[in-house]
Amino acid sequence: MKWILRGIGVLLALVVLAAATLIVIDQASLPKAPARQTLLDKAKAYDVRIRRDDWGVPHVLGKTDADAAFGLGYAQSEDDFATLQDVVLATRGVLARDKGKSAAPTDYVTALLDVWPTTNAHYNELPAELRKIMEAYADGVSVYAAKHPEKVKAGLLPLTGHDIEAGFVFKQPFFYGLDGELKRLTSPGAPPPPAKGSNGLATAPARSADGATRLLVNSHQPYTGPVAWYEAVVESGEGWHVAGGFFPGAPFMLHGHNANLGWANTVSKPDLVDIYRLTINPANKNQYRLDGQWKDFDKRYVTLRVKLLGPIVLPVKKAVLRSVHGPVLETDHGLFAIRYAGMGEWRQPLQYWRLNRARTVEEWRAAIATHAIPSLNYVYADKAGNIGFVHNGQYPNRTVDADWKGILPGDRSDLIWQGYRSVEQIPQLWNPKSGLVFNSNNSPFQASEAADNLKPEAFPASMGLQTNMTNRAWRALETFGTDHAITDASFRAHKFDVAFSDRSSVMEMVREVTAIDPKGDADLAKAQAILRAWDRQADVHDRGAALAALMTQPILFAHSNGDPAPTPLASLQAAIKQLKTHFGRLDPDWGEVNRIRRGTVNLAIDGAADTYRSVWGKPEKDGTTTADGGDTFIMFVTWDKGGTLRSESIHQFGSATLDAASPHYADQTPLFVAMKTKPVWFTEAQLKGHVKVDYRPIDR
Repeated sequence: MKWILRGIGVLLALVVLAAATLIVIDQASLPKAPARQTLLDKAKAYDVRIRRDDWGVPHVLGKTDADAAFGLGYAQSEDDFATLQDVVLATRGVLARDKGKSAAPTDYVTALLDVWPTTNAHYNELPAELRKIMEAYADGVSVYAAKHPEKVKAGLLPLTGHDIEAGFVFKQPFFYGLDGELKRLTSPGAPPPPAKGSNGLATAPARSADGATRLLVNSHQPYTGPVAWYEAVVESGEGWHVAGGFFPGAPFMLHGHNANLGWANTVSKPDLVDIYRLTINPANKNQYRLDGQWKDFDKRYVTLRVKLLGPIVLPVKKAVLRSVHGPVLETDHGLFAIRYAGMGEWRQPLQYWRLNRARTVEEWRAAIATHAIPSLNYVYADKAGNIGFVHNGQYPNRTVDADWKGILPGDRSDLIWQGYRSVEQIPQLWNPKSGLVFNSNNSPFQASEAADNLKPEAFPASMGLQTNMTNRAWRALETFGTDHAITDASFRAHKFDVAFSDRSSVMEMVREVTAIDPKGDADLAKAQAILRAWDRQADVHDRGAALAALMTQPILFAHSNGDPAPTPLASLQAAIKQLKTHFGRLDPDWGEVNRIRRGTVNLAIDGAADTYRSVWGKPEKDGTTTADGGDTFIMFVTWDKGGTLRSESIHQFGSATLDAASPHYADQTPLFVAMKTKPVWFTEAQLKGHVKVDYRPIDR
């Protein structure tokens, strides 16, 4: 017995020693944090005030652009420091050190896409004034972190402008679905994910009853996390003055407006990724064939640090391969190289900065011509009455006839495209006669009335442009598209539409399941009767929406995520079981099922997946769904016929995106549910009388 106990003791000692070694290794890998006072002293360099309005929205006023950026970084940290911190750690490729093995793939992709080699090689090529703004934003986060050291994770500090730049390099390709393509490679048979949601729409004076120009900013994002919207108004004494949506870690307004113009973004899904199957040298696995010759991989190693338990971190060494095509993925079914739009791109902050500062349509279009954002649609409007749609993208300059949507042979150099088609070749539509432009993640060839639309034959098939239509796109045509005398009231009513078009995929699924012979299944027959009588609406009182939405949402979500989808019949049968089990009937009010929850707030909410009033519902154990994405931060921007700006907005929760103790944690949710908005106090005159807190970061 003593021998056994002695053996166990030795084993435990070895485990402790190994754990201690891992901890030492991990601590040695962490950057050395500056002294706390050194970080606190950074605030002395910036002259900025933060005013919180009635809704807690920060109005940042800086003497210089850098001062304003510092204030924005500080304010955003006050409201959502945890998310901002995770964004930085993910961008650095060290998130698994905090989150464990679930975050290891993200860390590996950071290395695979050469985020930091690209950042370090080009950061100093950005204009000095832009780098100063990015450094200032990072300083704002650092000062907040120094004041709240209990919230700071190991390895975060120091934060620099390089981190901000790297965030743009890392995130941008995922907006058009690069992550979905990587998933397809590692999960054969998975369908390609379509574009996720968003609406953008603009109407010109000629289409308005009052001669106004109107812009709808209506991106659909998750409610929380690294791409959840944060609202702010930012102004500097050097002319930077914007209101709109910001992401954690991004110091520039990504969409919204300035005094003269504004824009909305929606996600697009053109074919911007090419995948090549590589032939490996059987005598040397470090070589691949190209044009009849063997070439060496560019090979390096990264160490992923993966949290195991408590402070114990396991270092995992992993090879990162690149071919002349691009990054290489090793899978169970071979090695594949990836070439994608945005590969090696580093000028994204420059384009956003130019967009923020543009004052005229000419300046704004010149900013778009920076051509640094690999995708995203833009819907534009301005005080002069101009409207436009830009199906923006870095479209690969494919010059060879090939099946660009399939897996390409990796041994032909002529299939490795170089550069992009010019900005002038990007699909765009300006000031159409109809006075309407829109996008809801649909084909760029349906962006206005039929007579004004772009023609498919004007663009080569190699661009891989979308041809799909979403329900939201159909409804835009059926609401805004039939209204030639738009008013404020009708514009808002169209935005909060909760109907499904008869031409939508949802109604196709409904027709499919109602045509099936129930073969004596009483529940199925009853469900079919409910669906046949359904009025295609998804308001909270509708009695047919629960069956329709619960049947179709899993399918829409699976398609959106690139996952295998159930059949409509199988999904309907699951919905029947869910409703019978939890509600005792197949036709409860949709609002009994469809909820939005935040803290102590628990409300019924109109809308569903792919309605223009978009709500993405997460299933709960009690049979209900909790909205966790879709409509989030919404803006209605109007310039009247005299050019005077009026702006209103709403957020699904409130300005305090993570602070549950704040009165602004969920104060906008009831307004959001009621489909109402609040004013955006853009100017100092408008803000007067609405400032609840006024402070300087250095004094907090």
